[in-house]
Amino acid sequence: MSSFSASRKRFLGRLAAAVGLLGAAPRTLAQGAVAQTAASGALAAGEPSRTARGAALLRAAHQVYDRPLVFDDPLALSVVGASAEAELRADAWRGRGSSALRALVVLRSRHAEDALAAAHARGIRQALVLGAGLDTFGCRNPYAPSLKVYEVDHPATQAWKRARLAESGIAVPPALTFAPVDFERQTLGAALAQAGFRADQPTFVTLLGVVVYLTRDAAFETLKFVASLPAKSEIVFDYGVTEASLSPAEAAARRAAAARVAAIGEPWITWFDPPLLAQQLRSLGFSGVDDLDPDAANARYFAGRNDALAVSRGSHIMRARV
Repeated sequence: MSSFSASRKRFLGRLAAAVGLLGAAPRTLAQGAVAQTAASGALAAGEPSRTARGAALLRAAHQVYDRPLVFDDPLALSVVGASAEAELRADAWRGRGSSALRALVVLRSRHAEDALAAAHARGIRQALVLGAGLDTFGCRNPYAPSLKVYEVDHPATQAWKRARLAESGIAVPPALTFAPVDFERQTLGAALAQAGFRADQPTFVTLLGVVVYLTRDAAFETLKFVASLPAKSEIVFDYGVTEASLSPAEAAARRAAAARVAAIGEPWITWFDPPLLAQQLRSLGFSGVDDLDPDAANARYFAGRNDALAVSRGSHIMRARV
C-alpha cells in the first residue's frame, strides 16, 4: 500500500475516534484530543486520496456503463476530470474491477440519499458527511438552502477536491461547508464548531466505505456520537458481515478477496453479525434500526436489469435513527 493510502486509513481511524470525543465533557475533550502521527507520505505532501478517487471513478463508471442508472449523479464524470471521463467513455475501463464492487458503491450512495430525502421531509436541516472524498451531494443538494451540508476530511484531500471542483467548473454552493481536520493541530469538535456545525441540532450523518477498515472500537465511537445527537438524527453506513452470515462458497470468495487487499496493505479488519449489530445499536440509544441486506437491496434497486449489476452477499447497509 502506498504511504498515501496508509495516511488516509490513519486519518479515517482517527476521525472515528475523534467523533466519539465530541460527546465528552469539555475538559476531557481538550485532554483527549487525538493527535495524528508525524506527518508523512502523500497526504502530508498535499496529494489526494487514492481511496477517495477510486470510489469516485466507480460512481463515474456507473454513469457510462450501466443502464438503467441506480445512482444518477450528473457531476460524477466531471469531478473525476476530463482525462478519466474520456477513458471511461472510450470503454477503456469496462473490464477493470468487479461489477459487484461498483454496485456496492452506487448502492450505498443511492440508499443514503434516499434516506436523507426522507430525513429532510421530517425536518432535518443539517447533514454531516464523514470522510467525504469526492462525493458530490453537497454541490447538487436539491434541498438548499434549507439543508446545510458539512463535509469532513483530511485537509489535503479537501484541497484536492476543491481544486477538482474549480477545474471542472462545479460551483460550491453557500449551503456546503468544508471542515478540514488536521489532528496534529486541532480537535474534530473545534473544526466542526469553527465551520458552524450545530451539535445541538438533529443531524443526518453518512459514513460510507469506511467501517470495514476501522477497529470495532473506533466504529462504535462514531455510533455513540450519533446516538448522542438530538432526536431525529440518523446515520447511514455500510459494513461487512461475519463469515457465519455467508455460505461456504461466499466465505471462500471473501477470504480470497480479503487476502488480495491485505497483500497490498489495505486489510479489512472489522465485520459484524447483522442481528447483533442491530441489538447493539438499540442499546446505544437508537430507536429505529433498518438493515438493508443484499437480497433486499437487489430486489429494491437492481431488479429487472438486463446486465449482471448486483451487490454480493458480503455487505449490508445500516440506517439507524435516534
